[in-house]
Amino acid sequence: MFFERMNPITDRVASRATAMSAADARAVADRAAAGCKAWADMGPNARRALLSKAAEALEERREQFVQAMTDEVGATAGWALFNLMLAAGMVREAAALTTRIGGEVIPSDKPGCLALSVREPVGVVLGIAPWNAPIILGVRAIATPLACGNAVILKASELCPRTHELIIEAFASAGLPAGVVNLVTNAPQDAAEVVGTLIDHPAVRRINFTGSTAVGRIIARRCAESLKPCLLELGGKAPLIVLEDADLEEAVKAAAFGAFMNQGQICMSTERIIPVAAIADEFTARFAAKARSLASGDPRAGNTPLGAVVDRRTVEHVNALIDDAVAAGARVLAGGKAEDVIMPATVVDGVTQKMRLYREESFGPIVAIIRAADETDAIRVANDSEYGLSAAVFTADAARGLRVARQIRSGMCHINGPTVHDEAQMPFGGVGASGYGRFGGAAGIDEFTELRWITIETVPGQFPI
Repeated sequence: MFFERMNPITDRVASRATAMSAADARAVADRAAAGCKAWADMGPNARRALLSKAAEALEERREQFVQAMTDEVGATAGWALFNLMLAAGMVREAAALTTRIGGEVIPSDKPGCLALSVREPVGVVLGIAPWNAPIILGVRAIATPLACGNAVILKASELCPRTHELIIEAFASAGLPAGVVNLVTNAPQDAAEVVGTLIDHPAVRRINFTGSTAVGRIIARRCAESLKPCLLELGGKAPLIVLEDADLEEAVKAAAFGAFMNQGQICMSTERIIPVAAIADEFTARFAAKARSLASGDPRAGNTPLGAVVDRRTVEHVNALIDDAVAAGARVLAGGKAEDVIMPATVVDGVTQKMRLYREESFGPIVAIIRAADETDAIRVANDSEYGLSAAVFTADAARGLRVARQIRSGMCHINGPTVHDEAQMPFGGVGASGYGRFGGAAGIDEFTELRWITIETVPGQFPI
């Protein structure tokens, strides 16, 4: 059986994928379990070489990835190519980690006892990836686990199954042993059963999920029942603070990029801009003008910075946020409500706590301007959210910026840079409703290996009985 993903712009079939059942998912997990040992036993440099080939194989599928992302999620070619570039870098970073998975000798109080800590593969890792940055997040779900010697299962998003299938095709073509890289695709109505089956499978020992906070909570509860660790990278409501000594031109550029790149459909997207009173009017006027200059259009034409959002539900959600804010006294300075998935860059000023836009993740091309009295008030507003993924602060004083950054509750904070920032080697993740655990670099090794204590007795033992 198959299911179809429809193009959000044309409403025609974008891709067809196998609609796996729970039984099919169990068979995939069995295959992954069988493939674990050969990969784990392989030397680190042999794994590095194959992962490097996988990075090349991803890049060789450049045109296929662009076509798939445009058809399935309405992405612009630029966003698809950025996805591919960063994803290939993530695989190369993972390849470099293979010889960094070490341990240590720990001094023991017991005479003649050599105590060691070692990191070992956990077995099978399940990665559940979303649609919004599908190459980046699909690759991130499996690259470091593979470097650590684990077999992997990528549970593809129902909204971009072909894009995620291309990732697995690339890894498989690089020559990884059978069963090491695996794909599960399912129809939307079967997602809960299929994911639950995979989490419950005894061979699956780690789960990483990137997606909504609501689904993340469900996955965390399911993992807890089996006492399986999970890594969750969930929603966000990223704040960007603009202080009175900020370079406003730089702040406007970074805020526009953070708010509207990929139509605001990034977990790190700038959703709340918090200018202090001294510069609020000037900054807001400049930013609204910048937003009005950002055209949106059919991504297939390739001539606008904004493309389509993923579906009509996003349109309805953003429109409802605008209606609610305006009814409560906010002002739309750029953009506004849309009738289809080609949505304008929208700026809403005068947002207050009584408005849904103040708290709810929009995941669309809309940003709230929440004016603060001063630095202290700006920090208060930034922290007035259940989320805590990314944040930013603009100031001419680096020491001041660091002081403010340290007071913001978020997994990541950027001084004089946008909230949207990702690099393969960085510890990526959030706090609060944005999840827990860290992807990237050495932090990823900790997530996807088992730390064990092993001792060797080198002298005859002395025991009291």
